[in-house]
Amino acid sequence: MMRVILALAATTTTTALVAPSLRSARSPTRVRSIAENVAQTQETSRDKVMTFSYDTERERAYEKPTYKGTGDGMGGGDAGDEYDVVVIGSGMGGLACGAMCAKYGEKAIVLESHIKMGGSAHSFTKVHNKEKYSFEVGPSIFEGLDKPSLNPLRILLDVLDSELPVETYQGLAYWVPTSNFDGTGPVKYWRFQLGDVEAPGGFYESLREHASDGELAIKEFEALRSRLKTLGGSTTAVCLFNLRQDPGFLATTAGSLPYVATHPDVFADLPLTFDSLHKTVDQLVTEPFLRNFIDTMCIFCGFPAKGAMTAHMLYILERFFEPGCSYSVPKGGTENIARALHRGGAQFGMDISLNTHVAEILVEGGRACGVRLKSGKVIRARKAVVSNATPFDTVKMLPAQDDLDPEMPGFSALQEWRQTLGTLPRHGAILHLFVAVDAEKVVDGKKLADHPSWRAAEDETAKNPAHLIVQDWSRSMQDSQNLCSFFIPSLLDRSVCPEGKHVIHVYSSGGEPYEPWEQLEPGSEAYEAYKEERANILWEALENCIPDARARAEFHIVGSPLAHEAFLRRDRGTYGMAWAAGTSAPYAGLLKFTPIPFPFPNLKTPVDGLLRCGDSCFPGIGTPSAAASGVIAANTIVNVETHIAMLEETAKKDPMYKFLSPGPFQWLYRGLVSPLTPSKELRGSGVFQPSSGGRVSAAAEAASR
Repeated sequence: MMRVILALAATTTTTALVAPSLRSARSPTRVRSIAENVAQTQETSRDKVMTFSYDTERERAYEKPTYKGTGDGMGGGDAGDEYDVVVIGSGMGGLACGAMCAKYGEKAIVLESHIKMGGSAHSFTKVHNKEKYSFEVGPSIFEGLDKPSLNPLRILLDVLDSELPVETYQGLAYWVPTSNFDGTGPVKYWRFQLGDVEAPGGFYESLREHASDGELAIKEFEALRSRLKTLGGSTTAVCLFNLRQDPGFLATTAGSLPYVATHPDVFADLPLTFDSLHKTVDQLVTEPFLRNFIDTMCIFCGFPAKGAMTAHMLYILERFFEPGCSYSVPKGGTENIARALHRGGAQFGMDISLNTHVAEILVEGGRACGVRLKSGKVIRARKAVVSNATPFDTVKMLPAQDDLDPEMPGFSALQEWRQTLGTLPRHGAILHLFVAVDAEKVVDGKKLADHPSWRAAEDETAKNPAHLIVQDWSRSMQDSQNLCSFFIPSLLDRSVCPEGKHVIHVYSSGGEPYEPWEQLEPGSEAYEAYKEERANILWEALENCIPDARARAEFHIVGSPLAHEAFLRRDRGTYGMAWAAGTSAPYAGLLKFTPIPFPFPNLKTPVDGLLRCGDSCFPGIGTPSAAASGVIAANTIVNVETHIAMLEETAKKDPMYKFLSPGPFQWLYRGLVSPLTPSKELRGSGVFQPSSGGRVSAAAEAASR
C-alpha cells in the first residue's frame, strides 16, 4: 500500500497450513551475526532491531517436506519448450511480472511449485461436518482497491483491465496497553478510523481520548506530516510503474520534472526518503501513544519506525487521512487477487503452470538461459529468467559454483553475490491460528452477540474485521509473542463459511524463531504440544474480542513455521528479507555510492538474463509493493518505447492516473536512452530481440528499431 519516489532520486541525480507428513528431524544450522542482527530467543527489548541470519551455503542439505495439499511439483508437462520470459513463482511479484510481460507482447510463463497461485496471498478450505470453511493465509489489510487510486496493486489491475470485486470498511481495531505510558498496563480497545482526522470518531478524537496529552499528540502529528509533506506530495508526481532499471528511467520518469522544479526542497530530502523513519520521528514526536501508533503502522513492512524506510510511511500519512479512504477485502478471499492478475495476464497470452517445481536455473556462458523442472523437463528463456523466490531460495536454485566454468563472464562476481545473498538478514517466520467459531452456541449463558466487544466488531456503521494486539510496549513489536493480529473476513463476506459461523485468521508478527521448530519431528507429540504452547498467545489475542473463543470454536488449526515454509516455499518460513533502513544493502546498485541509503538489493544479478522480483526487492514487503517489483522487472525487460506506450495508455484510463504520463519532457532523454533499452544483458545474444507479439505498441516498437 505504499508508493515510493525512487524515480525522483534517479531523475534528479541524472495454503492450507495443516499438519504435515512425517519427516526426519534435522540439526539446526549455525546462526551468523550480521551488524545489529539479534535472535528473538536472545533479546526482545524494544530498542533492538530484530533480524535473523543464516548461511544457506553452509546449510546441511535436506529434502523439503511434501505436505498434503501442496502437490509433488512434478507438473509442467504441458508447458512449452521456449519463452521470452520464464518467471519462477506465482507470488504477487511473479504474477505481476508475467502479466506485464504478456501485456508488453513477450511470450511469458509463470511456474508455480504449489497447486495454488498467489504465494502468501491465498486461501484454503476445510470441510467440517459436511460444511465448507475458507480461511485467509496471508495479507488481509488493503487500502485503495475499491476504485482507481495510488495503490500500485489497483493500478496494475487497471493496466490489465482486470476486475476485483471487494467489500470495504473504514477502521482498524487496536487492543493495546493504554492506561500506563511506561509500556505496561491492561490491554484496552481503541479504533483507528481512516479518513478526515477531524471527523467524529476520527484520528484526532482518538488522540484526545487516549494520549497522555492529546493536544500535544495532535501538534506533533501535524509537525511530522508537515516535515514529510514534500516527499509525500511527490507520490502524485511519479509512480512505481514509471521505474525501470536501466537508463530508460530518465525518459519514463520525466513527468516528475515539473514537481521537482516547483519543490526544490525535495533535493535536500532525498536521503531521508530511504532512511530509517525513527530518525525523523525522534526529532518531532515525544507523546508515547502517538509514537506507539506510528510503530504499529510501520510493522506490516517488517520493522517498527526504527528500521522502517521513511518512504513506506509517505503513502499512509497522505492517503489514510483523506475523505473517502477505506480498507478493502476481496470478495471470496485474498486468493482472488491472484486470480484477477492471472486473468489479466492470460488475456494477453501469459501461461501459468501449477504444481511445477523449478529444480535449477540453467546458466550457460554466464547467462541464465532457462530452468530445469523437478520432472526433468527443460524450459528455455530467450530474454530473461525472473525469480520471485526469496534471495535465499534463489541462491539454492543456481548451479553449484564448482559446476560452472571459471572462465565464464561474471564467475567471481556470481560467487560473491550468491555468498552474500545467502547470508542477508531476514525476518523470522509466522505462526498461524485458524479458528471457526459458532455464533449461536450458548457458552455460560451467552451467544457470541452477547459480548460487547463482538458487537463493536460487527457494528454495521463501524465494522472492524481487522484487529491488532500488543501485549507490552516495552517489548519489540517484532516479537511474535508480543504483537499479534487477527482478521474476520466473514464479517464482510458471508460466502466464506456457513450461516451462523465465523472464520478467523490469527497470526503473529514475522519474528517467530525457526530453530526450535526444525529440531522437532512434525506429527510427533512434542511437535503438536509445542504448536499449542506457542499458539496460546494467539488465542489470548483473540479472546480480547471473543472472551469464550476456545469454548465456542468448532475446530482450530495451528500453522507452524515448518508449514509456512513448505506451503509458501520460503526458506525457513521467513516473512522476508530484513535489511533495516539507514544503510545501503549489498548490491543496491548505483545508489549505494550516493548519500541515499538504499536498503534493498538490486533487481539485477551478476548473471546476465537473471532478474529478481518480490518482497525481497524494492519497494519491499507488502502485497502492493511485491506486485510493483514485478512490474519494474517487466519494464526493465522491454524497450523504453513499449514502456512509455503503456504509461500513456494507462494515463488516459482515469483522471487519477494522469501523473503516469512522462509528458513532453520525455523527449529530452528518449532519443538518448532508447538505444540502451533494454540493457545489453537482457538481449539474449546481445542484439535486441523483438517481442513475440506486441500488445501495447507493436508499431512503436518496430519503428523505434
